Amino acid sequence: MHQRTPHPFWLAAALCVMTTGVNLQAPLYAAYARADGVGVMATTIAFSFYVAGVLPVLLALGGLSDRIGRRRVMLLALALSATGTLLMLLHPHVATLAVARLVLGTGTALMSATATAYMLELFGSARASRAANWVTASTSIGFGLGPVLTSLCLMVQDSLTPPSFALHLAAVAVCAALVWRLPETAPRSGPKAPMLRLPYFTVEGLWFGAAILLCWATTGLVISILPSVLAPHGLSRYSGLATMLAISCGLLFQPMARRQEPRHAVRIGLMVLVPAYALLAWGAWSGTLVAVLLGALAASSACYGFVYLGGLAGTAEAAGDQTTRASAAYFLMAYVGFSLPVIFTGLLADRYGTATALLAFGLLLAAGALTLLSRPVRVVDLSDLPTRPAEALLKR
Repeated sequence: MHQRTPHPFWLAAALCVMTTGVNLQAPLYAAYARADGVGVMATTIAFSFYVAGVLPVLLALGGLSDRIGRRRVMLLALALSATGTLLMLLHPHVATLAVARLVLGTGTALMSATATAYMLELFGSARASRAANWVTASTSIGFGLGPVLTSLCLMVQDSLTPPSFALHLAAVAVCAALVWRLPETAPRSGPKAPMLRLPYFTVEGLWFGAAILLCWATTGLVISILPSVLAPHGLSRYSGLATMLAISCGLLFQPMARRQEPRHAVRIGLMVLVPAYALLAWGAWSGTLVAVLLGALAASSACYGFVYLGGLAGTAEAAGDQTTRASAAYFLMAYVGFSLPVIFTGLLADRYGTATALLAFGLLLAAGALTLLSRPVRVVDLSDLPTRPAEALLKR
């Protein structure tokens, strides 16, 4: 038993390093666009290639680790994470960013479909809650850590290939060695998870899905467009900190969200989201960094706190015995929000200016939130709900 003690920590370190690579380049989006002579829309399209990597894997390869093994899938995900960073290190341009985001999305999806099951098997079924918490903490930290590391490097010296890239590659190499030493825990016999997870939609599920769509659209805007909006004020290097606040800090609000009924939790999140975005957008437009950071933190409470948990609970209850497929539908809508609205906003920014683009996004966000708030749905309990997409997609 003592020899098994470090194994969960090794896996958690690998999860953190993989998710660190996902948004590592985010503070450089404006610099890539400027170097290539392209506009905001080009970077938002490149950013959205991440979703093109995520969705096919989550929908069609969810049971891969049951067939080829947990460790092999995690090693493949680490290799893809390193590949995405290496591409940007060797050729830091917008076109390369699109390819890198596709590769990173594929790796993240493989990791997400395997991480919780692997961690649970390393801990043992009697410690399921602790296993889920470790996955939640490691991935939450990682998604926000990458842009912060790059921002810190840019504060020392401007570069399209900051030291954070090389640091990530070194960390991947160390984690690959650790994962290689992990025991293989995938069942050798018995029923296996289905490879294909076709989405299952219900009326109530669409309501909750629309709420998370609005939230993740806001997160996508913070990651992909905020650096370009802050650039004229000389603040783009701080966009990594805003990204960290918009993603990782939502974890802090999940205990409060768990004490609410799902409908109430979603309503709280939607009511917070619109003024949070207004504060963030005004801060970005005016160059007021404090407003940007406070707005990002408030938006995170909705995007990864209240709306995320409430929406997942309501979706599961409405689906009956189709929980896994309903979760796939929920995240399908979330990732649609993460990609398409930012492309539209980038187009507006190039044609009419960032102020008009931010205002248009805000008006659509407010209209969507008000529409959802005017349509109540049934309520369920939030107990025993997973706290990250990585966990939700493994619920059977």
